[in-house]
Amino acid sequence: MKSENIKSKVKPGKNKKGKFSKFFNNFSEGVTKVTGGVVAFITAITIVILWAVTGPVFKFSDTWQLVMNTTSSIITFLMVFVIQHTENKDMTALQVKLDALIEKSDVSDKMINVEELSDEQLEEIKNFYNAKKEKQTTNQDINNSEEKI
Repeated sequence: MKSENIKSKVKPGKNKKGKFSKFFNNFSEGVTKVTGGVVAFITAITIVILWAVTGPVFKFSDTWQLVMNTTSSIITFLMVFVIQHTENKDMTALQVKLDALIEKSDVSDKMINVEELSDEQLEEIKNFYNAKKEKQTTNQDINNSEEKI
């Protein structure tokens, strides 16, 4: 299926979740981009330094400590949801891309739903492919040494 066909089947703005979902999606993408940048890191360090410098002014009071503790706790709490939303969306998009590649390749259709397997089953598949890769590497090494002879 070509991407043009896929795009024609997806109708933007017709999702079931509505306006809030679209807003939160845009909001979380924006927040993730902004907070993942250098400017956000420098801002955070600056705030911590300013907070530490104001310690003597406020005599390192409980309120002075509480302001930073409460602020950082609230920001952390909210950021968990924003980052998780963005991560879920990215993983879904990645999964769709991988499924499309698997569909077009000669890999078994069983691999399409591999994320639904148990940890033990995934470990078995991983070991199978690692062993297969090691065998290929060994065969390549043998072939390379035979060419040198």
